[in-house]
Amino acid sequence: MSNEGVDVGKRRFLTTATSAVGGVGAAFVAVPFISSWQPSARARAAGAPVEVNVGELEPGARLTVVWRGKPVWIVRRTDEMLASLEPVSGELRDPDSEKPQQPSYCQNAERSIKPEYLVMVGLCTHLGCLPDYRPDNAQGQLDYPGFFCACHGSAYDIAGRVYKGVPAPLNMTVPPHRYADDNVIVVGEDPESDTEAA
Repeated sequence: MSNEGVDVGKRRFLTTATSAVGGVGAAFVAVPFISSWQPSARARAAGAPVEVNVGELEPGARLTVVWRGKPVWIVRRTDEMLASLEPVSGELRDPDSEKPQQPSYCQNAERSIKPEYLVMVGLCTHLGCLPDYRPDNAQGQLDYPGFFCACHGSAYDIAGRVYKGVPAPLNMTVPPHRYADDNVIVVGEDPESDTEAA
């Protein structure tokens, strides 16, 4: 077959134009497909950090926020509450928090960055019930301040460490958290440096 009478310039133009239109079409198809791989706004919000101002939280009081669909308790512990941590150590299943229920920067007797504030997921580690906050022993189930799950009798000290001989197998979970300033705790983010966690 002869190429006589074929306009090569027109052919190149049509080939280039067709390729360009095809490329644009492929991009329009690819963008929604690739963006479908990204988490939705709802999914991002579900795991987003939560800022909590604790500046007006009274000593002995507890406040609850929701992070990742779970209740997170922030308890401002009194000196008396902190003093109760040592006497109960012998009665606890994991007094030194050796099981990974908290970030490494909270692996201490208080299970916190600042001893005054406890930041903890408020769910029993037995079946996920909501334990009662017992700032004192007025109701008789605990000898010291802590948390008591009336569903099956699991008990925790004021640092969320589980007592021996109860159904709950682990200490309550301490989520990642940091201090944005003296009064603001960011739940869901680790401290930016080791000095902040000290």
